[in-house]
Amino acid sequence: MKRSRINAIIAEADEMIRAHGFVLPPFARWSPKEFRAQADTAKHVIASRCGWDITDYGAGHFETMGLFLFTLRNGLLADLQRGGGMCYAEKVLISKQDQLSPMHTHVVKAEDIINRGGATLVVELFGSDDQGAFAEDRGGTVWCDGLRLDYQPGQKLRLAPGQSVTLRPGDWHAFWGEGGDVLIGEVSTVNDDETDNIFRDPIGRFAKIEEDVAPTHLLVSDYRQWLS
Repeated sequence: MKRSRINAIIAEADEMIRAHGFVLPPFARWSPKEFRAQADTAKHVIASRCGWDITDYGAGHFETMGLFLFTLRNGLLADLQRGGGMCYAEKVLISKQDQLSPMHTHVVKAEDIINRGGATLVVELFGSDDQGAFAEDRGGTVWCDGLRLDYQPGQKLRLAPGQSVTLRPGDWHAFWGEGGDVLIGEVSTVNDDETDNIFRDPIGRFAKIEEDVAPTHLLVSDYRQWLS
């Protein structure tokens, strides 16, 4: 993805988030220069990879397969492993109309996916085989707003604003906006996007960036290069 396109997506996403009455934390506004200046006091933000995240899953077709994310807060795997401390994470996402977030699951993370506003959020579900791999002939069980739902393989949940689904490791899922763009909340256990996203098809989690202009804001995938 070109950096100029990423800058534009950030601006568009910020406008939609504000339109729904949600305000991002102050570090969302930092320029790369300001982030460098704050790097010492922002060690947790950097280590837990909070911040802007835009992906086309390495496919180069953001409008049809991609996702906007902003990680608001996140613990560390060390906390989760010892069973104490900050064992949770929160994100805000935007899934555009008919923009696919492809089929995947997680090994560790359990998550609530919440339609915070906009159009309908479609979540397609499959279960796992005995080794945890994608199983096109298996369903499973999720909770929708706290109510049990036994799903069939390939079942599509349609979540209106205010509705949610709880997904656990082994619940394979893909999602997209239907009838318009959707503002999504995600509340989960500690989030590790580098190792805990298991995709059905061989794709990448992060976009490859072409630096045609300077970044307005750093992505979480920029931190190692820009802040080391």
